[in-house]
Amino acid sequence: MSQIALPLTHRRDSDPEQIVVGNANLPVIEALRDPAAWPFRTAVLTGPPRSGKSLLGKWFAAQGRGEAIDGADSIDETDLFHRWNRAQEDGHPLLMIVDGGHWDIALPDLRSRMGAALHLEIGAPDDAMLADLIENLAARRGLALGEGALTYLVPRAERSFAEVERLVETIDRLSLERKVPATLSVWRDALEALQGPEQARLL
Repeated sequence: MSQIALPLTHRRDSDPEQIVVGNANLPVIEALRDPAAWPFRTAVLTGPPRSGKSLLGKWFAAQGRGEAIDGADSIDETDLFHRWNRAQEDGHPLLMIVDGGHWDIALPDLRSRMGAALHLEIGAPDDAMLADLIENLAARRGLALGEGALTYLVPRAERSFAEVERLVETIDRLSLERKVPATLSVWRDALEALQGPEQARLL
C-alpha cells in the first residue's frame, strides 16, 4: 500500500494521518511537489467528498512548499483576492482548495486569476486504490477483515471515497454489534445496508 504520512504535531507519532496514494490522486501529488511550475504560483484543487483534499493541503503546507487555503470557495472573495496578491508579492505558492464541485467566482479580478491558475482534480479510485483505501480505513479502526475481504468487497463497492468510508464503518459497526468477526456474512449485510439486497448478493 502506498501512503504519504502527515507529520502533524497534534497526532501521536505512532498514529500519523495517512494519505493513500493511487490513480485518483497521484497526478495531484506530483503537481504539489513542484509548485514552481504552477502558473502565477497558484493552483486550484477540487475533488469529491472525503477524497483527501484537506489532507493534501496540510501535507503541502507541512512540506514548506507554500500556503494552502482550505474551503477557498467559502471565503470572502475580496479577502481571498488580497491574500492572492500578498502571496504574489512574497513569491509564495498558493494552493486553493475548493469544497464544492464548481467554483462560481463573482469578483472579476479573482475569477481571472483563478482561471489562469493550475487546476488539479482528484478523480475516482480504481480497484487497486479502492483495495488500499479499505485496508487503510480498517487498520485505522483496528478492524480485522477476514480472509478474502478485498476479493469480495472491491468489485461490489461503489467507486466513491465517501461510500467506501461508510462501508468500512458499517462493517465495523455490525461486527461489534453482533460480537462476531468481520467475515462474509458481515460484509454482505454491510453492502446490503448501503446498496440494497440485490447489489450485495451479486456473485
